[in-house]
Amino acid sequence: MTDHSEATTPFARGRLLVVALLGWNDAGDAASSAVRALQEAIGADRLIEDIDDESFFDYSIHRPVMRAGTEGVRKIQWPSVSFSGTPLREAETVDAPAESTELAADAGLSVSSDNGENVFVLIGPEPTLRWRSFTKQVIDLCEREGITRVVLVGALLADVPHTRPITIFMSSDDAAVRDELDIDRSEYEGPTGVLSAIGEEARSRDMRVLSLWASVPHYAHHSPSPKATLALVDRLTEIVDVSIPHGDLVTESAEWEAEVTEATAQDDEIAQYVGYLERTRDMVEAPEASGEAIAQEFERFLEQAAGKKPQPGPAAFPTDLSGTAQRPMGVDRRTTADDEGVESDTESRPDEDPEPGDGGADDQDADDGHERPA
Repeated sequence: MTDHSEATTPFARGRLLVVALLGWNDAGDAASSAVRALQEAIGADRLIEDIDDESFFDYSIHRPVMRAGTEGVRKIQWPSVSFSGTPLREAETVDAPAESTELAADAGLSVSSDNGENVFVLIGPEPTLRWRSFTKQVIDLCEREGITRVVLVGALLADVPHTRPITIFMSSDDAAVRDELDIDRSEYEGPTGVLSAIGEEARSRDMRVLSLWASVPHYAHHSPSPKATLALVDRLTEIVDVSIPHGDLVTESAEWEAEVTEATAQDDEIAQYVGYLERTRDMVEAPEASGEAIAQEFERFLEQAAGKKPQPGPAAFPTDLSGTAQRPMGVDRRTTADDEGVESDTESRPDEDPEPGDGGADDQDADDGHERPA
């Protein structure tokens, strides 16, 4: 397994585009919040292109917003996806890693902190129409700005407990990236999102693509989800080789977990279900866990789902914290999402370009995924 505490990896060299799109690929707004934190940290707020072609958006879904302008004159703000960074003609590209700096040694983070000018950000609502034209325009911009790496950032709803660390699942369809980072490709097949389309177009033009996904507990999916955002920020910090301050995320994560714990304790069914998720997670992560023990636990889970044992768990379809009926995904053999993901012997976990789910202390050993297409 790759030691993520080592100095900058070759993937971080050269110019990178980091992508997060609000909507289906952004459970709890975790991905977009993490990428905005990156954008703020490196000052990549210089707009290079505002992709607001009306052919990409259904305005009945992405409503334009009326904003007050100068001198009180109102103006319509149209949905758009922004492409920001330092234009190639002005940048001093860093091709080799500088001396690394240890960040939060207990988290295994190390960065050189001088890669900001090489990082671009694409962020905005996921287009509803003409995805192929949209992705072509995005990758055309990448080629114009000398970008050779693309990092796709997403978050999905999963059958995971809020009381355990959020795992960031990394995957790639690029063999060189997989070998370098000791990760796998996704075996997910099913509906997908624009992130997958961007990744496919980028690979067709010989760009290296990596996907990062965080899983958000499906019973606590309302925005924001600071614990998942924090986990993504830590992984992005090293992948793109820049320092991203935590700001209030650590405090907000602790408060979020405490609030969810208090809320789940008020509903016996949800509390028992969370306990089941915790036991499953701990069992899978335990060093002494045997394949037979894990198989028995999942067999018990499947029996519950089939209605043979009316015990708490996904079969009970517990309501989420908003009171809306929520059917958790089954615990089938997990298959990660579509552009980049990993297959595991635990629950089905999508992964949209990887739709990963959360599952272990190790980024690549995710488990308990709530199957959700990318």
